[in-house]
Amino acid sequence: QVQLVESGGGLVQAGGSLRLSCAASGRTFSSYAMGWFRQAPGKEREFVAAINWSGKSTDYVDSVKGRFTISRNNAKNTVYLQMNSLKPEDTAVYYCAARSSWSIPRVNEYDYWGQGTQVTVSS
Repeated sequence: QVQLVESGGGLVQAGGSLRLSCAASGRTFSSYAMGWFRQAPGKEREFVAAINWSGKSTDYVDSVKGRFTISRNNAKNTVYLQMNSLKPEDTAVYYCAARSSWSIPRVNEYDYWGQGTQVTVSS
């Protein structure tokens, strides 16, 4: 069982930056692939980024490539999402997710989810 707690959300102006963190419980964090998803009001949840257990493999949705960076620190049981050049359309609740996997899972394969953190980008 893994518990995930996101933090770092907030209100930022367009063009600004935020760094989200997701702290995971448990002693086997390094064996989990991690992902970030987001859900805007009235829209379905959307994949944002993922990272494999070692951090050497990452994946991003096209709309955030070049602006967002996912990373992890296995010694701290934490995964990060650095978000730069934020746009109003990035406004959403951001969720952290995990799956015990050596590779990046399919979008619908994540087993554990955090409670989410709100990101609001003003124009």
